[in-house]
Amino acid sequence: MEIIEVTSTPPIDSDSLVLVIGKFDGVHKGHQVILETAREFMAEKDKLAVLSFSEHPQWVLRQDPNFEKKLTPEDEKLRILKDFGVDRYYLVKFTKEYAKISAKEFILDHISKLNVKRIVVGEGFHFGKGSESSTEELKSLCAQIDVSVTVVPLIMENGSEVSSSTIRSLVADGEMEAVQARLGRPYTVTGTVIHGKKLGRELGFPTINLGGTDSYVFPKPGVYMGTVEIHDGNFGQSNWNVLISAGYRPTVNGTGYLIEAYLLDFSGDLYGATVSVSFLKYLRGEIKFSGLEPLIAQMTNDKIEAQRLFQEMSLLHNSR
Repeated sequence: MEIIEVTSTPPIDSDSLVLVIGKFDGVHKGHQVILETAREFMAEKDKLAVLSFSEHPQWVLRQDPNFEKKLTPEDEKLRILKDFGVDRYYLVKFTKEYAKISAKEFILDHISKLNVKRIVVGEGFHFGKGSESSTEELKSLCAQIDVSVTVVPLIMENGSEVSSSTIRSLVADGEMEAVQARLGRPYTVTGTVIHGKKLGRELGFPTINLGGTDSYVFPKPGVYMGTVEIHDGNFGQSNWNVLISAGYRPTVNGTGYLIEAYLLDFSGDLYGATVSVSFLKYLRGEIKFSGLEPLIAQMTNDKIEAQRLFQEMSLLHNSR
């Protein structure tokens, strides 16, 4: 996938494009339907392109903390979009200055530089200074440069719109089954295994500590069952069932939010490895225990419960 960074106007391009525009944080089911719809309009020599923003406009313009972090940081978003067959990605450096561009200028001066035969957006798409314009004006402006527009209806899940904002809230509430239903995959955080205090090893539950995760939306503090994918061929099996502890570790006076994972039936040294931790189910909240013994007892119970649930999931899968 070709990546083109845009700081003002896109470079003039003669390749025939079917262009999708949007933030695409999460690349959720709604985004996926938009991409699939765009592919339906492609001829043999067309390229599927996405135009997206480096940061959420609500964060850049209003410093809204709800939009500071991401469901899919840029590298992960690019990987997912590539898997969906995107050929070209226009990464717009979104700034307060860029936000001043009017809808008319965006289409007639920016998009016109590209050889776009069709634009595909989701219902509710707004653009231009102050999000002034809707899909109706998009169609009107694009008609002036002979570009067709397709608007994809909203995707609903369990009676609510599938949106990045909704999914962020669900992650923050620990509702991982609902998150998975909207993403089409488990919520996953990728980072590097870093050294910790090795307290888990002393307690009989050696964990990996995940570093480099600050740009993600953090799940609700607590204990989860999940999986870990190890992105390193030296460990043979790459996917493991895990218990995940996410939060502030009050029993041991932890500082800052940390994601730890205890790999069931694994032994080995993963320091420095890149791993992806996927959250499947919230088991319980974060507790401040009176000491290490009750903590060990609870962790033992957590492990037994997780193993039982994994067994149920395995049996259910095998029965299909």
